[in-house]
Amino acid sequence: MKKVVVLGAGLVGKAIAIDLSKNFDVTSADINEQALAELSTLGIQTQKADIANASDLQALVKPFDLVVGAVPGFMGFETCRQVIEAGKNMVDISFFPEDPFLLDDLARKKNVTIITDCGVAPGMGNVMLGYQNKKMRVTSYECLVGGLPLVREWPYEYKAVFSPIDVIEEYVRPARYVQNGGLVIKEALSDPELVHFDEVGTLESWNSDGLRSLLKTMNHIPDMIEKTLRYPGCIEYLRMLRETGLFSKEEIEVKGVRIRPIDLTARLLFPKWKLKPGEEEFTVMRIRISGEENGQEKKIQYHLLDRTDKTTHTLSMARTTGYTCTAAVHLVMNKLFTRKGISPPEYLGEEEQNFQFMIDYLKARGVIYKISTF
Repeated sequence: MKKVVVLGAGLVGKAIAIDLSKNFDVTSADINEQALAELSTLGIQTQKADIANASDLQALVKPFDLVVGAVPGFMGFETCRQVIEAGKNMVDISFFPEDPFLLDDLARKKNVTIITDCGVAPGMGNVMLGYQNKKMRVTSYECLVGGLPLVREWPYEYKAVFSPIDVIEEYVRPARYVQNGGLVIKEALSDPELVHFDEVGTLESWNSDGLRSLLKTMNHIPDMIEKTLRYPGCIEYLRMLRETGLFSKEEIEVKGVRIRPIDLTARLLFPKWKLKPGEEEFTVMRIRISGEENGQEKKIQYHLLDRTDKTTHTLSMARTTGYTCTAAVHLVMNKLFTRKGISPPEYLGEEEQNFQFMIDYLKARGVIYKISTF
């Protein structure tokens, strides 16, 4: 049986390890013993490891056929580099801020397949665009996406499945989008809009920096944007925190101690943003792709509404992110996707059989994308 190591045993890494264990010999690696203990009780092999240590990491991944990266974003780029140096194929969901194509030459030299940003968004949205881009002349791409608690609870009405610092990064990193063929850069949380979703209600959207690799690989498309979804009113308190300086990475001195405000904020917010046992959440995403096919106007919409699995207690964001990743793992392990170098998810969607495999794989796990026109 082929061997896979999952780096990171957080909520998403845990879901990935459990899903992959049905078909592969899986080991979960993390420095957090408590997280590993939870997986051990489910029959998953575990290994305590300091993933941030380059030499330890290369030794760790050596026995495995493929590596899954599920570490926080600030660790992602260097983790990916070390996996490439070790000569291993990888599917990554760390969503690191650096340009993944900076590692393309190294990955090609090492003759490895590296799929980055392989979650729900970025991730599955890219796959859909990659697929439609091969079928028609795309003129517009819009992605609205968010993960939210089912019950709104004051003051934040939000819960984080990912690392708190990674979430905060979304509130400070300038948002890039494409309008009329030109790159537009605005501050995060800009251009709020209210959008209604059936079965959910009205949500608030704002510009976020989610296009990432699409800015390079789909630069022929004149209009592209991704916006984050939250409950209405969220933007105001986030702007207040940001403008106060609580998201700053610049050190300040407090009673003789040097601290970064963002570290303090993350430490204080994490208990507030942590889902309580039994608390449910949902993921909502709407992808709209417009263009022309065979001389006819074409408008395709993909809609996702996924909720916490009440049977397995797997969170929706872990399911939608994690199972996109595990679908890609199957493509690589079964040699259905063999492209060497750095491959963002839009490359997966270019082959119809791979696109359909991913749609069917997710559907079999209850993650269903409804397709319609608009």
